[in-house]
Amino acid sequence: MCPCSLDIPDSPAAFPYAIESLVPQSGRMVLLDRVLEVSDSHIVVELQVRDDGLFSCGDHSVPAWVGLEYMAQTIAAYSGYHRKCRGEAIGLGFLLGTRYFECSVGSFPCGAKLTVSAEKIIEAANDMSVFDCTITGKNIKARSKLNVLLPQDSQKFLAGKGI
Repeated sequence: MCPCSLDIPDSPAAFPYAIESLVPQSGRMVLLDRVLEVSDSHIVVELQVRDDGLFSCGDHSVPAWVGLEYMAQTIAAYSGYHRKCRGEAIGLGFLLGTRYFECSVGSFPCGAKLTVSAEKIIEAANDMSVFDCTITGKNIKARSKLNVLLPQDSQKFLAGKGI
């Protein structure tokens, strides 16, 4: 059983789940490395910007807009963790959009360590939520509010029966 709130020590082995088990993405599309902290209203994760060609450019950087995907995967890990706590399967979530994305840089240098935080600020009865997200790193600050849909049954929703 999952506790509602975990403050994870520096050891990656301390968190009970691999990040890959919390998100619907697989393989190289999993961009996060580990969960640092999680509670009933927020999550903090860490990643190292990869230079594997998936999003990286020839100058060994990743465009700042990929920060939106880092934030979305952070929300997916939050949802996945809480689904596991309730004994449910990991489900799909949907990024509906953002009203703004502010970033202090145009790209993230490959190899940079980034911390991504997501704080749930609104949760509606129709499975829609808003998360206040930040990315921090050495000389890097990004911020956005993401509107997401986290349906209880994503297959039913995709079939048009969960609307």
